[in-house]
Amino acid sequence: MKLNDQTYMGFLQSSLVNRTTHNVNVTTFFFLGFNSMAVYNLLLFTLVLIIYIVTICGNCLIIILIYYSKTLHSPMYFFLSQLSISDILLITDIAPNILHIVLHERTSISFSGCIAQFYVYGTIETFECFLLTVMSYDRYLAICSPLHYTSIMKQSLCIQLVLVSWIFSCSVTLISTLGVSQLEFCGPNDIDYLFCDMNPLMELSCSDTSTVQMKITLLSVPVLILPFLVIVVSYTYIVSTILKISSFSGRRKSFSTCSSHLIVVFIFYGTLIAVYLIPKEGQSQIISKIMSLLYTVFTPFVNPFIYSLRNKEIKDNLKMYIYTKGFLFKNFGKS
Repeated sequence: MKLNDQTYMGFLQSSLVNRTTHNVNVTTFFFLGFNSMAVYNLLLFTLVLIIYIVTICGNCLIIILIYYSKTLHSPMYFFLSQLSISDILLITDIAPNILHIVLHERTSISFSGCIAQFYVYGTIETFECFLLTVMSYDRYLAICSPLHYTSIMKQSLCIQLVLVSWIFSCSVTLISTLGVSQLEFCGPNDIDYLFCDMNPLMELSCSDTSTVQMKITLLSVPVLILPFLVIVVSYTYIVSTILKISSFSGRRKSFSTCSSHLIVVFIFYGTLIAVYLIPKEGQSQIISKIMSLLYTVFTPFVNPFIYSLRNKEIKDNLKMYIYTKGFLFKNFGKS
C-alpha cells in the first residue's frame, strides 16, 4: 500500500510539474529563417541588403524632389510622399531583422520586441490601405470633377486625410495587437518565418485563438474590404470618364495620371491576397516566406520606380535636380 501511495504521489508531482511548465509563457522567440537553404544565405543577404539600400535611397529621393520642386506641390504628389515615408518605415521594420536572420542561425527576439514589430508592421500596412484609397479619391476628383478639384482638395484637407489615416491605423492595429499579446505561448518558441506576423504567432499559441481571429476578421472589413471597394468604384468612374473623352491624346494624358497608382494598388492588394487569403494547404514554408518578402521588401522597392519611370513630371524634376547638383559640384571643383 505504501508503494502505491508513493507511486500515486509521484504521479501527482510529475503532473503538477508538467502543468506548471506548460503554463509558463514564452519570453523569447527564435526565427528559423531559411535554414533549409543555408547555402544561399550569402546571396540572399546581398540581395536583401541591396534592395533595402535602393528602397531607402529611391523613396528619400522622391520625398526630396516633391519637397523642393514647386511644380510637384500638388495633392497627388503630397500623397505620394506619404506613401514613400510609409514604405521606408515598413522596410526598416522588416529588412534589418531579415538580414540578421540570414546571417545568424536561430536569431532570437523578445516577446515584447516581437509584439512591437507586429504592431509597427500592422499599422503601416493598414495606413497604406487607407492612403491608397485617399489617392484613388484624389484621382477621381481630378478626372471626374476637374472644375471642383482645387476647391475641394485643399492642402488642409490633404493633411487631415493623412492624419486621420494614421490615427485610425494606429487604433485599429492596437486592437488586434492587444489581442495577440494576451495569448499564451507555452512552447515551442521557434517561428518558422522571417518576422512576427499574425499567422505564425497564432500557430504557436497554446491558448484559444478563436476570439482574436474573429476580431481580426471583423477589422478586415474597414481595413481591407471597404477601402478596396472604394478604389474599385473610383476607378470605375475614372475609366468611364476617360472613355468619354473624344481625343486619343486626351484619353492618354488622363489615364497616365492614374496608371502608376493603379499598378501600385494591383501589386499591394495582389500580394496581400496571395499571402492571407489563398489557402495554405500544400504550400511549403519556403514559398510562404518568399511571398512574405514580396509584400514587405519587394513592394516598397518597386514603388519609386513605378512612379518615377511612368511620371513625366517626376522624371523632368529628377533630371533638373541631377543637372543642378552636377553643375554645382563642377563649379565647386573649379573654385
